[in-house]
Amino acid sequence: DKSTGMTSSDRILIIKLGALGDVILAMPHVRRIVEAHPDAQITLLTAPGYADIVATEPGVAVVAFRRRGFLEMSRLLAWLRRQRFGLVYDLQGSLRSRIMTRVSGADRRVGRRVDAAYTDAPAATGRRLHAFDELNRLLDCAGIEPATPQLQLDSGASARATVADWLQEHALQDERLVLLHAGSSERWLSKRWDERHYLELARLLEAHRCRVVWIGGEAERELNRWLSAAAGLDATGAFDFRQLIALGQRAAFAVVSDSGPMHILAAAGLPVYAFFGPTDWRRSHALGQQDRVLTNPVPCSPCHLPVCPPEKRHTCLDGITPAAVLARMESDGVL
Repeated sequence: DKSTGMTSSDRILIIKLGALGDVILAMPHVRRIVEAHPDAQITLLTAPGYADIVATEPGVAVVAFRRRGFLEMSRLLAWLRRQRFGLVYDLQGSLRSRIMTRVSGADRRVGRRVDAAYTDAPAATGRRLHAFDELNRLLDCAGIEPATPQLQLDSGASARATVADWLQEHALQDERLVLLHAGSSERWLSKRWDERHYLELARLLEAHRCRVVWIGGEAERELNRWLSAAAGLDATGAFDFRQLIALGQRAAFAVVSDSGPMHILAAAGLPVYAFFGPTDWRRSHALGQQDRVLTNPVPCSPCHLPVCPPEKRHTCLDGITPAAVLARMESDGVL
């Protein structure tokens, strides 16, 4: 590039498209890559919904790609060819990202597992690994120091001020807050603990002088309206990503599904209890929270099915009682 004096070897692309929790988990690895290439021009390719998460990361320029539609994909592939990246780190590992990596034409292409799209990738181990550890193996095969399993996401002064105002508006600034996220993606209804269990747990927590706050987005709006009518305060859609971190920093602990908010709240540094049944907690628990995983071991778990077959009666999650969850918290000393 004559206009900048940079060669293709100075241009690096990092691909991390989603989902929310996976993007959060990958941020320590992005920082390691930036540290390993201090003089390079580094571009981070992600989805629009996650651009705000990575926008404040030093050393990277963020490009958001709308993943739906043939025309959009064609435009992206043409853009990749024009950029003449010399090195690509594919932290995603999907078919789409492998195509992007190959089309980039980069001389060196690093991926999560052996594939024709990559020039460098770690050999298969045959063991279940947490997503964070998988990405560390990618760094290792690229000669980069592994990331430490610690999330460092700053909420920012503006987000903290917004949360402080919200707490004051609802007379909660001196209360012991407990955050409950009863929902999940509409594509993963099997991740949800029974709403009646959540309601009973909320009542038990409030009997322990906690103030329950129901968090979530549009997917949880009707559910949270029903729950908060009986116990707790409805905060559906009240907070963006950084504001939710700030809220988490004011809370005592949280109880959630296997979801994006699970990882966000873990990044806030508070204890996060998370239900796992259809998905494998060993692969996707929030960093530092493996001792707070809530499971009911049954032969069919994890099934990785978005909807539980009726004959299974959702026993992987519904077999966990509110009383057992409360006893766990009392044993851990958070109550």
